Amino acid sequence: MSELDLDALIDDPTTRIVVTCGSGGVGKTTTAAALGLRAAERGRKVVVLTIDPARRLAQSLGLTELDNTPRTVAGVGGEGRLDAMMLDMKRTFDEVVLAHATPEKAEQILANPFYLALSSSFAGTQEYMAMEKLGQLHKQAEASGDWDLIVVDTPPSRSALDFLDAPERLASLLEGRFLRLLLAPAKGPFRLMSTAVNMAMSVMNKVLGAQVLTDVQTFVAAFDTLFGGFRARADKTVALLREPHTAFLVVAAPQNDALREASYFTERLREENMPLAGVVLNRVTNSEAMDLSAGRSIAAAEKLEEAEKSPLTAALLRLHADKMQQVVADHKRADRFKRGHRSIPTVEVPALADDVHDLTGLRQIGELLSSP
Repeated sequence: MSELDLDALIDDPTTRIVVTCGSGGVGKTTTAAALGLRAAERGRKVVVLTIDPARRLAQSLGLTELDNTPRTVAGVGGEGRLDAMMLDMKRTFDEVVLAHATPEKAEQILANPFYLALSSSFAGTQEYMAMEKLGQLHKQAEASGDWDLIVVDTPPSRSALDFLDAPERLASLLEGRFLRLLLAPAKGPFRLMSTAVNMAMSVMNKVLGAQVLTDVQTFVAAFDTLFGGFRARADKTVALLREPHTAFLVVAAPQNDALREASYFTERLREENMPLAGVVLNRVTNSEAMDLSAGRSIAAAEKLEEAEKSPLTAALLRLHADKMQQVVADHKRADRFKRGHRSIPTVEVPALADDVHDLTGLRQIGELLSSP
């Protein structure tokens, strides 16, 4: 089992993209922000792309808000620079349409009710647009030199695999035969099937409603010229993620569900030939009084309670016993994970007493990440 040296990773000028991933609620956003800040204060020009609906990152970075445009973070020490942004998936989708369609087609698409639903709430759209925005940032960085490191906080999702799967799913939907069938049901190869197609259209009219079906057909007609571009850009971004200059960090907490997700993701990254840098075991419970075990604490509390002495001390001993049980459980699960993944470098980050709300807290997390 090897230790993960994150300072070496972010100091390496050949590292251009760092992707933090894992299940929801394990601290991906805080990890991404802390790494971005530490890299900037060690001389890198960094942009952090986050997908955090709670907007905690803006507060911790001293910004009133984050949006789809990178904003410079004040108070960063050293010679580096830190910009931050939060993905707006609809605005990003709009930017794609505006960049790749004629003004007339773009106006038709942006006003279409089916497009409004697709760009705002379709399953997988957020993950796909995160990939789109990453591709945009990388292209801008290459052209302008504004940044030499992009840190990506992947979307929270039920499955850690969605970030890799969603672009293919959305591209397949937008290029699928069903939508093309809606566009031209009585032309080309579908001409001979027109009777069956018309019957299907009749059924869909009854199920969806004529207006919904009309909206979809209008969307497909306007969107037709953009179909191929979605898969091409998705393939290009996935290829970018396989480059040696990219590093994936899997973030997990010492709970069974989060560790199972981390195991799935590490295996998937290997199968996809993605460059896995290591695993961050986050929020591991520790205690400064490790010598006082849970058993000894409970025994001492029982003696005090039997003697009806120092009830406050007895209560504190029981609280310490509860914490020590959590310490033992967390370390047992973390050690089991590390034994099962001996070839993957790991770093443990102890749980803090308070949430991170400012740059000082992010610096503390950065130090813990880089102090195996």
